[in-house]
Amino acid sequence: MSFTIENKVALVTGANRGIGKAIVESFVNHGAKKVYLAVRDISSTKELEAKYGNKVVTLKADVSSTAAINELAKQANDVDIVVNNAGIGTPYATIGKDVEEDFTAQLQVNAFGLLRIANAFAQQLEEKKGALVQLNSIASLKNFSQLSTYSASKAASYSLTQGLRTELGAKGVTVLSVHPGPIDTDMSAAAGFEGAAATTEVSEGIITALKAGDFHLFPDAMAKQVESAYQSFSDAIVLADF
Repeated sequence: MSFTIENKVALVTGANRGIGKAIVESFVNHGAKKVYLAVRDISSTKELEAKYGNKVVTLKADVSSTAAINELAKQANDVDIVVNNAGIGTPYATIGKDVEEDFTAQLQVNAFGLLRIANAFAQQLEEKKGALVQLNSIASLKNFSQLSTYSASKAASYSLTQGLRTELGAKGVTVLSVHPGPIDTDMSAAAGFEGAAATTEVSEGIITALKAGDFHLFPDAMAKQVESAYQSFSDAIVLADF
C-alpha cells in the first residue's frame, strides 16, 4: 500500500539525534503537518523546536515502559504514521560475564519496545489507514559476533515486524521494515564501524519506500549488498502467503 508523508501527522521515537533526527527533518521537508518528537529527555529537542517551530511537538517517551508508551498514545492521539526508531546497541559478544543482563536490556528496548509501540498505536493506525515504520538492521539477518546480543535483539524485532505486516496490513496499515548497514551515528562509532553512510540515506529512503508500498528498505550501499543476496528468500518465503 502506498503511503505519502504530505499533510500527515507523524510520531518518531528517539527523535533527538542520529537517524531519528534525520527522519524528523525529512518528514517536515516532505510536507508533514506535524511531527511528535518522542524522547526520554525532553530538553534534548530544543534545536529541532527552534528550527521547525509548531511543526514539531516534544513528548516524553520511554519505549522500555509499557505505561509510558500507553500514555504517549493517549497524548499523540491524531497520528497517521509511527516510526519506532528508538533503540540501543551495545557492542557485546555471545560469551561474557554479564551477557544475560546485556541481552535482556537490548531485548527490552529493541524488541519489547516495538511490541509496546505497536499495541499502543494499533487502533489509531487502523482507523487512519496509517503506517508503522520499524528501524531494524542488517544485523537482524546476520549475527555480527562483536554485536551478538544486539543482532539477536534485532532478529527478534524483525520477526515481530513480519507479524505486524500480516496483522496490521490486513487492516489497511502500511508496515515498513528498515534494515540499514553502518550509519553515521554514535552507535556505529561505538561499534568501530568506519565509512558509515549518512543518516539522510535512511530518512529519505523511508519516504521513497513508503510511497512505493514496500515492506523492506535496505537504504545504504552495504545494506543493498545484503538485499541482493536476501531478495529471493524474501520473495519466496517472507513475503509469501502461507
